[in-house]
Amino acid sequence: MSVKLTHVSRYYGAQAAVDDISFDIHPGEVVGFLGPNGAGKTTTMRMITAYLKPDSGKIEVCGHDVVRDSLAVKRITGYLPEQNPLYPDLYVREYLRWMADIHHLGKRGRQRVEEVIGLTGLGKESHKKIGMLSKGYRQRVGLAQALLHDPEVLILDEPTSGLDPNQIVDIRQLIRELGRQKTVILSTHILQEVEAMCQRVIIIHRGKIVADGDIEALRQQAIAQQVLEVEWAETLAEDWWQDVPGIQQARAHTPHQWQLIAADAEELKKNLFRYALQNNLNIISLQTQMRSLEEVFRQLTQI
Repeated sequence: MSVKLTHVSRYYGAQAAVDDISFDIHPGEVVGFLGPNGAGKTTTMRMITAYLKPDSGKIEVCGHDVVRDSLAVKRITGYLPEQNPLYPDLYVREYLRWMADIHHLGKRGRQRVEEVIGLTGLGKESHKKIGMLSKGYRQRVGLAQALLHDPEVLILDEPTSGLDPNQIVDIRQLIRELGRQKTVILSTHILQEVEAMCQRVIIIHRGKIVADGDIEALRQQAIAQQVLEVEWAETLAEDWWQDVPGIQQARAHTPHQWQLIAADAEELKKNLFRYALQNNLNIISLQTQMRSLEEVFRQLTQI
């Protein structure tokens, strides 16, 4: 496996920023790492990249211990931090060539610089100083430097921050493609980004892992109630739903369209059809509504 955390904790004074967390991430996975502000996301990512040491527990990246073999870990990881540190007085290509020298890429360095400029869509801006770029293009420069040494593991903290909608589509596609060959850990506050790019989600809250699984399984695990949308041909009385077993709550969008909440959606569908038959009513449509990842996230991280 590419990344393995075993009972990892990190303290700031008496406060546990990360509290006894464990998880494994395998090659080829794009994992969304979510949590509210102050949950421990950035601290965890900094420990994985060997910029911080855990106070207890063990972290391995591609078999290398982040404490005993931190240089090896840094060689095989690419890190785009939330606060993207760049040199505004350097030209884009100049900066990337300098970073290639730091990574000891040698003769291949210049070729690799051109490759990542193409990958991140920086071609038209590569002749400019970094300080002249928009926030979105500076974010692309940060992503380019994270990719420069072709790392096995990518840690991306808010990678689409500052990008316009067209740029976001391009970066999403790039991250999905990278995920076929690399291990990618992606932190973001934009939950639609996770749904678009990730197969798996890990949610951290107050330093502890509160959920870990694929997105669909997470919805099923986290949501006990299910929502149905039903449209009737007829106008029903406001209290009609009280005669149907299994409905916990009901809300009218219009006199014909209703939202129903139940513990068992399949059983409620049977009861609705039975009610319609007994009362000579017609159901035009009946759909189970999928909960969004945002609703799951809010439920799992409520204070």
